[in-house]
Amino acid sequence: MAVKKEQNEGKKTTLSKGKVAKASAKPQNVHPKKTEVVVVRSKRKEAVARASIRKGTGIVRINAMNMSSVDNPYTKTIMSEPLTMIDDALAKGVDIDVDVYGGGQMGQAQAVRSAIARALVAFTNDSKLREEFHKRDKFLVVEDSRRVEPKKYKGPKARARFQKSYR
Repeated sequence: MAVKKEQNEGKKTTLSKGKVAKASAKPQNVHPKKTEVVVVRSKRKEAVARASIRKGTGIVRINAMNMSSVDNPYTKTIMSEPLTMIDDALAKGVDIDVDVYGGGQMGQAQAVRSAIARALVAFTNDSKLREEFHKRDKFLVVEDSRRVEPKKYKGPKARARFQKSYR
């Protein structure tokens, strides 16, 4: 299963087990400039949001759509709350991509809000920023552990019981 070496100016070389690799013009020990990316997860009810943050130009995307395209102004305000609490230099200097799924509209908005805040704290590694977020709302930096209580038997919901009728 050996692959023949091609005589195309040495652009391809043969590796073991017949794999072909392209020879690069750059030396092998030089790595391209690495950009620091921080990925953070946050949950609220059944919604899960994963935010990745990197240096950039201040673009915030939610599920690959720009945040300015969110229709509901109330959810937009909730999601952008951590960005309003930081200085403009930091807000304009990072790109944030958030992927959110599960739950409803408000649960997703609160999960995105928490993910953005936690990503900003992790990216800047600033304890003062974390304290400021914690002072404003604890659930910006601490995951909300409350979940929906499961339904029990002998009732329509978790705590309610079926009514009795004797007539």
